[in-house]
Amino acid sequence: MFRTRLLSGIVLVLLALVLIISGHEVLLFSTLAISCIGMFELYRVFQVQKSLLAGIGYLSAVVYYCNLRWNFVTDPVMIFMAFLILLMFVYVFSYPKYKADQLMAVFFGMFYVAVMLSYVYRIRELDRGLYLAFLVFLCSWGCDTCAYCVGVLIGKHKMSPKLSPKKSVEGAVGGVAGAALLTALYCFIFREQMHLESVEIAILAGIAAIAGLISMVGDLTASAIKRNYDIKDYGKLIPGHGGILDRFDSMIITAPIIYYLALHM
Repeated sequence: MFRTRLLSGIVLVLLALVLIISGHEVLLFSTLAISCIGMFELYRVFQVQKSLLAGIGYLSAVVYYCNLRWNFVTDPVMIFMAFLILLMFVYVFSYPKYKADQLMAVFFGMFYVAVMLSYVYRIRELDRGLYLAFLVFLCSWGCDTCAYCVGVLIGKHKMSPKLSPKKSVEGAVGGVAGAALLTALYCFIFREQMHLESVEIAILAGIAAIAGLISMVGDLTASAIKRNYDIKDYGKLIPGHGGILDRFDSMIITAPIIYYLALHM
């Protein structure tokens, strides 16, 4: 199991390198595809993955991503309003086929997965975006790895015993510190390419610490949903890891944080 998980992790890292370096439409449509798979996994929890409601969700994600590239709708809120209105039309005129919680789950899924994950692409489009985009992976996967190692070594105090009994406060501190240190090291190595001063490296390390802390909330949120609906994994797409949401749960919430903090750096 460990070997399978390790090999899958290596493949994911290599794939991330290729997509981030390629950028532009390659990254845009790859992120869209990943988002749609993640939405399918989440919709499956609410048993609407192949419904008309879900179809509107997938279509809305496509429109949203295309708008990121070609900007044919100046105010993205219009896309979300149209999405919600279409969902309400289907809900009302097919009543009582769907339940209210399924309607809300479809809207939530599009925003939670597709919109939040799209910030990986949006970061890549910024100045120095090629290097900043990798911070998302450092802060999410780096934080996860450091938190796991520290937790195994010295973890004693449970962070959320009912939700995730194996996660410890010591592990959380180690994860946050690890994300900051990895980011500082990464920025120091590429300081010339990123045109960074020492102060900016320190700021980015601080941003990484904040993003790492918040990434744990993303991880626990995905875990809470699974516990609410008594499922082990969202899918089996990634051997040893589960589904898209099992592997990208922390990244989903990390990407927007890094984008907005880096945008005003």
